[in-house]
This record gives sequence, C-alpha cells and structure tokens, in this order.
Amino acid sequence: VTHHQPPASLNITDMQAAPLWDPKRCQFVGILTVTDFIDVLRYYRETGADVLTLASRSIADILADEGILSTVLKKNPPRRYASVNGEGSGEDQHSSFLSVDADANLDRACHLLHDQTMDFLPVMLPSDMRVLATVTYTCVLEHLVSNFREQRRLFDDTIYDLGIGTYGEDVIVAYPHQTLHEVLHTLHLHGLSAVPVIDETTKKIRGVYSRSDITFLTKASDAEDAVSNLNLTLDVLMAQQRTDVTTPDALHTCSTRHTLQFVFEYFAQWKFNRLICVDEEERVVGVVSARDLVAYFL
Repeated sequence: VTHHQPPASLNITDMQAAPLWDPKRCQFVGILTVTDFIDVLRYYRETGADVLTLASRSIADILADEGILSTVLKKNPPRRYASVNGEGSGEDQHSSFLSVDADANLDRACHLLHDQTMDFLPVMLPSDMRVLATVTYTCVLEHLVSNFREQRRLFDDTIYDLGIGTYGEDVIVAYPHQTLHEVLHTLHLHGLSAVPVIDETTKKIRGVYSRSDITFLTKASDAEDAVSNLNLTLDVLMAQQRTDVTTPDALHTCSTRHTLQFVFEYFAQWKFNRLICVDEEERVVGVVSARDLVAYFL
C-alpha cells in the first residue's frame, strides 16, 4: 500500500494488514490495518465530519491528521500488557516501521511483538527491501504447537493455574443491544481485538465480536452508508455474519479446568485467535488469546 493512495481504493476484504510504502522516501514508513480503516470511519461518525471528503484524502493525509491520530488511532495496549516494556504502549506503527530481517530468530520476533505491543510484524529481505511475510501471534502459536505439542509432561497444568489469560472482573464483555460504534469504542479503549458477547439476562455466551469484522462494510453501498451502519446493534450484525466458513475469530470455548496440552491440541485443529472460558452454565469467566499463550513462553 502506498502513502498517496486514498483508503477507499483499498480492497479491505482481502487485507488484515499491509506495509505502508512512501514513494518519495523510497522506504516503508508504517503499517495500515483493516481496523485502522474502521477506526477512521468511527472518527467521522463521532465528529460529524463529511465522510464524502474521505474519498479525496490520501492515507498520508489521514495519518498526518492530529485529530485522528490522537483519538481513534491512538494506541491503547491491553491492560494486562500496558507496562510490559516499561514505557507504555510501544511504538506507533502508523509513524514508524518496525520489522525483523528474514534471518532473525523466533525469539527476537516474539519479543519485538510483545515488548512493542504489536499485532503484526513484517519480515524483511534486507537485500532488496521486500516484505516476505507478516508474523502474528497466531503464526507463532502455530509453530509452538507443531513443535512442542507432544511434550505432555510440560503441559499438564491448567491454563488458569498457569495464569494464562484474563479472568473475573478484568474480562470486558459486550451485549447484543449495544451499537457497533459503542463496542468498537470499548475495544479501542481497552486495546482489545475482540470481545465476548453475552446475554444481558442469563450472562450466557452468545458469540464473539472481532474489531476487524467487516460485515458492516460489506453491507454498505458507500462511505455514508458505512458510517450509518456503525449504529447497527450487535444482534443485527451477528445475524448477518457468515456461518458457512470458519475463521480464526469464530467462537471457541474452553473451561478453566482445561490443560495447556488440551489448548495446544485444540489449536492444532482450529487455529483460533482466542478461547472464551465459560463455566458449567456457559457464563463467561475468562478469555485466553493467542498472545496470552505466546507470552507465557517468553
């Protein structure tokens, strides 16, 4: 993705994250994600600005807008990792390009991801400035599972006893009656990529909503329609989600009694981004993300 492109020109249905190339400086200058595009729409919704102007604005122009950078694109790390590097939220990937060389080891990549509270880490071929791949926590977890899942003696303890995940009052939840705008704001505020959706009366799990879910965009005819769709409630949006495909953001559950070995075996089959921990009555008691699992080994 180049700096001078307007966001509207991007095919976000095929993009989770893309390196930003500045043709004037002939170098990568940051990373743009699908959640960034969604957050920019949130900014137009919150400020009442004319969303039709978005079509004429370049990515560089948007990322230079202090009003946008200091609000919807401000980096908020998850509370659990807020002070992991001793400096707060880590580097802003909109204004700096952090990457690893193709010959870097996995430990280096994991610590950079974790210490800088990043979700995507580009892997570079330094000889010609090519981006070979983008590493995520799910990628790292896939490697760990494929190499260590048979070492059962290491993983007989439960994920709860090992302190892997977030539990109790620290778990952030959403309700079906809440609007998408409200839920996206909550996700951004707490630095979360997804949130369990629970029934307001029974507190039972209803589903999970991901910050990168573009269902509301695919149902929009133009930018104005997309901003308007931010007022849709979660129950409406979740009814529109595709059920004929399984994605890493689909709902997967476990209990606090499940062992790390079980989680590894389950991941090997489903490649999930997170597990929602529930009790015997299907009430949410915790969340275990791919990041939590990787962080345990650092």
